Amino acid sequence: MKNKVIIGSRTSKLALYQTHLVKKELKKNFPNLIIEIKEVKTKGDILLDKPLDRNLDKGFFVKEIQHLLLENKIDIAVHSLKDMPVEQIDKLRLSAVLKRGNPQDVFLSNHKKRIQDFTKNDIIGTTSLRRKAQILSLNENLNIIDVRGNVGTRINKMIDGNFDGLVMAAAGIERLNLEQYITEYFELNSFLNAPGQGAIAVETNIDNLEATAFVSKINHEQTMICTTNERNFMKKMGGGCNYPIGAYSYIKDNTLFLDGIVLSLDGKKSIRHKVSSKNLRKDLSIELSQKFKKDHVIELLKKIDDEIK
Repeated sequence: MKNKVIIGSRTSKLALYQTHLVKKELKKNFPNLIIEIKEVKTKGDILLDKPLDRNLDKGFFVKEIQHLLLENKIDIAVHSLKDMPVEQIDKLRLSAVLKRGNPQDVFLSNHKKRIQDFTKNDIIGTTSLRRKAQILSLNENLNIIDVRGNVGTRINKMIDGNFDGLVMAAAGIERLNLEQYITEYFELNSFLNAPGQGAIAVETNIDNLEATAFVSKINHEQTMICTTNERNFMKKMGGGCNYPIGAYSYIKDNTLFLDGIVLSLDGKKSIRHKVSSKNLRKDLSIELSQKFKKDHVIELLKKIDDEIK
């Protein structure tokens, strides 16, 4: 059996932290396995002047790593699951996800101001259309500007005074021990996360049977079930990770839940529904998407498409 694997990872501090978590889990199961990490710059790491809420290539943060996986130059790829396109490449497999971190979004500010205290004179940084729409639904007068860069870069821009506040994923902030900048956590009942947010994905080439076997041992089954439901819902809505679509799935009292939202870009219109099942293997995205279609989501999505183009 193979005794060495190469993991492909983005170069940011957060990406490498997540990759080392995967390495740690593999080592728990295979103590003698030699693990090498290959750092890769993706288009998303290089084209920092491009806002993420436009019609960018799918896989903006993963494509270069996936190419190495297809060429068998690495054995395993580690991604933030929310960055992965919902359309799976034929030769690649999402073989595992680690136990999910905090799926929530958080608000950060320099002077511990809460978002309710912000006015149009304060600048909030985020590039996500989903976050923008939900912030505007809270207060339509807020001033929201695109911000790019890794977690540390964005926080430094705020510290330097370019932004008064930021909306970011809680999991990344917590993994890098930067909680001192968090002013508030957005509750999921009013501010839904991106599909897959907080989860670390591990991808393999389907022809690399040994690597796939290694990775399957570290899969967290409940996280895989829940994030699959979220991503299936986004796929059925026809939007990618650059659309104002949120979804959260969770298991409570042996019941599977899936909560979804689609918003207009200005946050003034939203459609939100929730479904559940005692069958933890059920694809709830089918039932949920039917509710959205009955609620005229197609018209809303067409309007979003027209405004993005």
